[in-house]
Amino acid sequence: MIRSLVSSAVAGLLGYTATKAILSSKLRTHDKVVRTNHAGHDVSLVEGPAVTAGLLAGSFLIEAPRQRAATLLVTTVAGGLGAVDDFLESGDSKGLRGHLSALAQGQITTGGLKVIGIPLASIAAATILRTGTCTSSGGLFSSNSTTADQTWFGSTVDVVVTGGVIAGTANLFNLLDLRPGRALKAGLLTLSFMPHKHGLTWAPSAAIAGATAAAWPDDLDGAVMLGDTGANALGAALGTIVAENSTATQRVLVLSGLVGLTLLSEKVSFTSIIESTPGLREIDAFGREAV
Repeated sequence: MIRSLVSSAVAGLLGYTATKAILSSKLRTHDKVVRTNHAGHDVSLVEGPAVTAGLLAGSFLIEAPRQRAATLLVTTVAGGLGAVDDFLESGDSKGLRGHLSALAQGQITTGGLKVIGIPLASIAAATILRTGTCTSSGGLFSSNSTTADQTWFGSTVDVVVTGGVIAGTANLFNLLDLRPGRALKAGLLTLSFMPHKHGLTWAPSAAIAGATAAAWPDDLDGAVMLGDTGANALGAALGTIVAENSTATQRVLVLSGLVGLTLLSEKVSFTSIIESTPGLREIDAFGREAV
């Protein structure tokens, strides 16, 4: 218990320090990272690399070896491919449907690379997480049968579902990063509603909280934004926590929700839904200047 507390405290401190260091660097005002936001103001994309660095720094303190390896892998890939899309963007396809259409026509865009790379990294991370686990314990595929085929099938499906949760969460947070502070708030709310087990969630949650605390003031002010880099990395890190801290049945339910939200985003604007829904509207606007 004491070791977990110390590891978590250090993870949070590393997450905060690494994020703050990059946010305070000269990279913040470099021409390559400055964009125009929804309100027509200049905003720096340096928050994405900063938060990704904070998440990675803190994740080295995760005690469980498999979770540490999975988190580092998927956060690195999600953040890296997000950075490619942020800073080397090619093609004019937008949204999941647009990227899939481009891929179907043989066009490899930076967004298309994310559509391929993040799910593959998520499946790899899920394989690491599920290696050596037993699907008959509290899982969707519990049964009295011990045949090799059933065990293999249950394990394979659970890996795919787990990977889907991680990739789906990474994509969802990218969809949320459309207003100052929105994705960071969603991350903290996700952590607050999650049951916490010191072996699975303390250190990775502390890393996320530390990176969020460092980025919070500038993000809420609209001076910086996560971009694809930070939003994908944050979502992937959170998705790994959710996947590792849930049963197989819960993961199926979470994945169903993520798929539903992704499909919904192709039809309607999350911003319009949030701004027209009491409660969500106030949470979204909290701490942010009206623009």
